[in-house]
Amino acid sequence: MIVIKVGGRALKNVEEVIRDSPKPLVLIHGGGDQVTEYSKKMGVEPKFVVSPSGIRSRYTSWEELQVFVMVMGKINKEVVSKFLDLGHKAVGISGVDGPTLIAERKRRIVVKVGDRRRVIEGGYTGRIVEVRPDLVSFLLSSGYSVVISPLARGTQGEMLNVDGDQAASKLAIALRPTHLLLLSDVEGVVHEGEVVRRVNPEEARSLAEEIGYGMNRKLLMAAEVANNGVEVVIANGLRKAPVTEALAGGGTHVVP
Repeated sequence: MIVIKVGGRALKNVEEVIRDSPKPLVLIHGGGDQVTEYSKKMGVEPKFVVSPSGIRSRYTSWEELQVFVMVMGKINKEVVSKFLDLGHKAVGISGVDGPTLIAERKRRIVVKVGDRRRVIEGGYTGRIVEVRPDLVSFLLSSGYSVVISPLARGTQGEMLNVDGDQAASKLAIALRPTHLLLLSDVEGVVHEGEVVRRVNPEEARSLAEEIGYGMNRKLLMAAEVANNGVEVVIANGLRKAPVTEALAGGGTHVVP
């Protein structure tokens, strides 16, 4: 069994990802671009913040959380429909169901504004503190692929937006698949003009200090997953046969 995270832009090729994957599988989807699109249509201006360590992330206000829940539900069922169209059994859930993902709401966060640091209200973004894989494991054992949207149940019972890569990484640690694939619209981790093909967790953490926003976060999470015995592949999900190519050595492999 493998776990696949399909980022927002790679969702355009999700049918090919599904067709090319061993079944059953766990697929976590993103959709940030669609959330941004619908937020603007509904008069909610998206906001992004940068942490002091250089990690860029979406700031989720109460208003944007409502859009997030709506759009993620839409994407989730569209992906499930792709599985069904291809003749495979699938069930779509969020991390709230079960519950599967438990997160702690960030009451206050420190952000970088220019050269200064500011403390702001945390909004409705969560940090995953527990994974309960029972529901996912039951569905897998029954022959269903599981499509998961990155929402979590907060420790106070609220719904929270959680990072899709973090959700995939924590689920991979709990489920212990053979591989975790992080598929986006890039070939892998590019350093000094070359795709880095293979690193261990220590090398991945070191490399993360030299890589820009987004990819540094993926590398740090990949290092944590690899430390727990699961190989992680960061690869291009827009290719023909993207899963086969990634498992055959394409992209960047973070190995235990």
